[in-house]
Amino acid sequence: MNTGIQPARTHTPLATDDERTGIAEPPGHPHGVHATARIRATYNGRVTTLPQLRSDGPFHLRRMHTRGKAAHVGIIGAMSAPLGGDRLTLDITAEDHAELDITTAAATVALRGPTTAPATYDVRLTAGEHAGLHWLPQPLISSCGSNLQQTYTVNLAATSRLLLREEQLLGRANEKPGHLVTRIRVHRAGRPLLDQHTAYGHPEPGWDGPAVLGRHRAVGQLLIVDPEMDIQRDPVLLRDGTRDGCAVLAPLAGGPALLATALAPTSSLLRELLDEALAHAIGP
Repeated sequence: MNTGIQPARTHTPLATDDERTGIAEPPGHPHGVHATARIRATYNGRVTTLPQLRSDGPFHLRRMHTRGKAAHVGIIGAMSAPLGGDRLTLDITAEDHAELDITTAAATVALRGPTTAPATYDVRLTAGEHAGLHWLPQPLISSCGSNLQQTYTVNLAATSRLLLREEQLLGRANEKPGHLVTRIRVHRAGRPLLDQHTAYGHPEPGWDGPAVLGRHRAVGQLLIVDPEMDIQRDPVLLRDGTRDGCAVLAPLAGGPALLATALAPTSSLLRELLDEALAHAIGP
């Protein structure tokens, strides 16, 4: 994560200039940083508490002001990450009846590191019976020369609720993206609900062709799982035929769940599309 706070990493930084781009290699440990941050939320009969809030590596976890019975946690980046070779994990659990909201203070920027090995960024989300979990981070930016594999592993109980938003920006301003591979795997009550794999940037074939992203460089998804939600509806297509991008909101087989998938030319238009999809999902 990149918030402008960049303390030195362990060992002597390595820095070379890429002859093709002229961009300086970011400093970092040649073998990457291995870090696992953990959040565990429990319900005490009145409000949700946080008995475990363990920061590690680039993840600084901060309790935020509590509203109602939910607990709120903000994730602040303590160094530039993920870089090539990093192995980063967020392990987040909302136990039975807990209500947990998670966000990040700034966008996560995947950067080219001192090794060509891919960085991995694993987010593990678990929600118990009658628990509610909101994962609403700021966008992930795939910068030029970066190589990142991001995985979401979600395990839900039959009565738990989930709101998960994923936003990806392919390249910074006037910049080609790096190589970004993502996968979302969701199980509900022990059964598969969603398993989706995407890959963008070189060397993936056709990712920027007219059948995939075309001119758009902002992509995102919104997953809503709620046992009380009415999902007897047809897919909804938003802003089709406009230059502002488009989105589709559709039910998932095998669960009370809706998935919105959107693409747009900019991050702000992408967020608007996902917000519109959420408004359609929850209704008036």
